[in-house]
Amino acid sequence: MRTIDARSDAPERIAEQTAAAVFAGGVVIFPTDTVYGIGCDPTNQAALDRIYVLKNRPRHKPLALHFATVAELGEYVPDNPRAMSLAKKFLPGPLTLVVRKPRFVDFRVTAGLPSVSLRVPAHPLCWAILDHTGPLAATSANVSGSAAYSGRPFLEADLPAADLFVDAGPTPVGQESTILDLTDHQTRVIRTGAIALATLEEALGESILGFE
Repeated sequence: MRTIDARSDAPERIAEQTAAAVFAGGVVIFPTDTVYGIGCDPTNQAALDRIYVLKNRPRHKPLALHFATVAELGEYVPDNPRAMSLAKKFLPGPLTLVVRKPRFVDFRVTAGLPSVSLRVPAHPLCWAILDHTGPLAATSANVSGSAAYSGRPFLEADLPAADLFVDAGPTPVGQESTILDLTDHQTRVIRTGAIALATLEEALGESILGFE
């Protein structure tokens, strides 16, 4: 696995090299605000398959689309005012929104589910990368069942063998995002994370149900 030390190179150059790897069909590990992600071009079937193989990830678990801006994410939720309200308040940031899948999103990204997960990380280098690559289909950069990687050196050996690893050191948040399901009239939490549910409930003006 090729490694780029993001602490000793210019963000623009790093983003260009990462984009080149993605456009060549590669799988890349990149920093976000929460934990490192492993991602690829969401239209490349071979690369999508490699993520599942490299992570030993169960095939029924979907990937999430990562965007550089809230405006880009908004194109995927034209008829979901709750999702856009949360996006405008908490994104970029450690929140993942699950919404009904637009028809143009490939089912191979969503593991056949009628929903899609959306993220806008709050990390300048991640923004630069996504600005060059466009949306990436990604998940946490770890072998399934092991701890998510947040930049701690002693866990580097456990990273999946991607084509490129963009090493930017410890992530700002250091824990995974909160995931909310907004596919129904009632908001549900799929995973608790960096943003407290009470904070999200206050913003929504409603209670959030637990995951069943």
